[in-house]
Amino acid sequence: MPVVRAPLAAPAPPVTPPPPPKLPSANLNPNYQNGFHHGVSLLHGWLPVTVELVAVAAFILAIGWRTRRWRLVLLPVSVVLGAAGAVAAWAYVNDQGLASDPAPVELWACVGIAVAAIAVAALGWRSARWWRRGVSVLAIPLALLGTGIVLNQWVGYYPTVQSAWNALTAGPLPNQTDIDALPGLRNTDISAGKIVPVRIPDAGSGFPHRTEYVYLPPAWFAGPTPPTLPVVMMIGGEFNTPADWIRSGQIMPEVDKFTSANAGRAPILVFVDSSGSFNNDTECVNGPRGDAADHLTRDVPAYLRSRFGASADPADWAVVGWSMGGTCAVDLAVMHPELVHTFVDIAGDLGPASGNKEQTIRRLFGGDADRWAAFDPLTVMAEHGPYTGMAGLFDDLTPPKSGPGSHGAHQQAVAADDDTVGMGGYDGVFDTGEVGAAEKLCDAGHEVGIDCTIHTTQGGHTWQFASAAFTSSFPWIVARVGLPVPDAT
Repeated sequence: MPVVRAPLAAPAPPVTPPPPPKLPSANLNPNYQNGFHHGVSLLHGWLPVTVELVAVAAFILAIGWRTRRWRLVLLPVSVVLGAAGAVAAWAYVNDQGLASDPAPVELWACVGIAVAAIAVAALGWRSARWWRRGVSVLAIPLALLGTGIVLNQWVGYYPTVQSAWNALTAGPLPNQTDIDALPGLRNTDISAGKIVPVRIPDAGSGFPHRTEYVYLPPAWFAGPTPPTLPVVMMIGGEFNTPADWIRSGQIMPEVDKFTSANAGRAPILVFVDSSGSFNNDTECVNGPRGDAADHLTRDVPAYLRSRFGASADPADWAVVGWSMGGTCAVDLAVMHPELVHTFVDIAGDLGPASGNKEQTIRRLFGGDADRWAAFDPLTVMAEHGPYTGMAGLFDDLTPPKSGPGSHGAHQQAVAADDDTVGMGGYDGVFDTGEVGAAEKLCDAGHEVGIDCTIHTTQGGHTWQFASAAFTSSFPWIVARVGLPVPDAT
C-alpha cells in the first residue's frame, strides 16, 4: 500500500480520460465476494427455505381443526382477511408506483399469510387451547420474517445474515469514523480512506433527510490542510438508505483497491439521501414528496465545499446513480451543468417516473404538467441547447434470454454461488421503463453536445449489477474529474 506523506501538489495538467470502460461479460462483478458476504446467505440456500417452511408449518398448526363454528365461519373470515391484505398491499405498491419491476407472486402470498396469521390469532383466541395460542402468536413474527426474506430475495438487498444484522442494528460501515475525529487524522499516513456520517444542513431545500455519508480518500488526510478534491455524488434506487452503495452495493473494497494503486488519490464520494425515508420515491425532483432536487443541488454541494474543501469547478463533479438514481444522475447533470459535468446512469429510466406519464404528473408534481416538463431530461436538453464539457456513461440492461431452461439455468448458476444474486429481473417481467431509455437519452445528448456512451449487459435489475457497473466505470469517472489514473487497477 503506497504511503501518502504530503498534500497533493498543484493541479496537474488536464488528464485525458481513458476510453469508456467495457463492462464484464457476466452480470456480476467478479470481485464482488468479500468479507461482508461471508456467512449464511439470505438470498439462497437452506435458511430462506427453512424459515418459510417453519412459518407455513406454524400457521397450519395454529389453524387446527377446533370447533364447527371455527371451521365454517372464523377460519374462512381469516382467509378472506389474508387475501384482502395481499390485494391491498399489491394495490398500494402499484398505486404509489413504488417498484418498476413487479414483485414475485410469492411476496404477495407471504403478505397474505402474515395477515391471515394475525386474524387466526385474534379470532381463534377463545377457542384455542393454551399451546395453540402460543403457536398462533409465534406464527405472526415467523410469517412476517418469511415476507421480509422473500422481499429481500426479490431486490437482492442483503446478501447474508451478517450484512442484514449490521444494517438493522446500524452497525458501523467499513472504516467509519466520526467527523470529530478528522482533525486528529490530519497530516497522518492512513492506508485506506474513511467514511464519515454527516448531517448536512437543509437550509437550501427544507428537505427532511436521514444521515448521509462522505468517503474521504487517504490523500485528503495528507498535509496540514485538505487538498481541493473532486466529488462524486452517489445515488441509490427507489427503496433505499444512503448507505446502500456501501452495504448492498459493496463498492468500497474496489475503491480501496483503486486508491492503493493510485497513491491514495481518489475523489470524495458523497452518499446522499434522495428520498428522506425508505419507501418515499422522490425521483430526485421537487414536489409533494419533498424538494429532493434542491437538497442535492443546493445543500450537498455547499456543505462539501465548506466542510471538506471540495472543488467548486463543475468539471470536478460527477454524479452516479443506480435504478431511480440513474434517472436522477442524468436529470441533475442536464439541469445543472453549472454544478456537474459527468454522469453515470446505471439502468435508469427515460425520466422521472412513478407509473405512466399521467400518474407521474399527479404523484410527483401535484398534477402540474409544467413542473413535469421542467424535470424531463429530453425536454431540458432540447431547451438548454449546446452543452460544453458534459459527458455521460449509460450502463444499460437487456432482458434475460427467454426460452426453455433459461430461468432454470440462472437458478443453477445461483446455486453454485448463492451469496451474490437476488431474484431481481428474473420474476418473469422485465422493467420496460428502462428499455430503449439509454439510446433515446444518448441520442438527444449527442444533438446538444453531450459526449455519451452506452454499454449494454444482459442481466437482472439487482444491486450486484450496479456494483459491477460502478467498479468498471470508476477509472473513467476519476479521469473525467481530473485525477490521474493508474495503468492497472
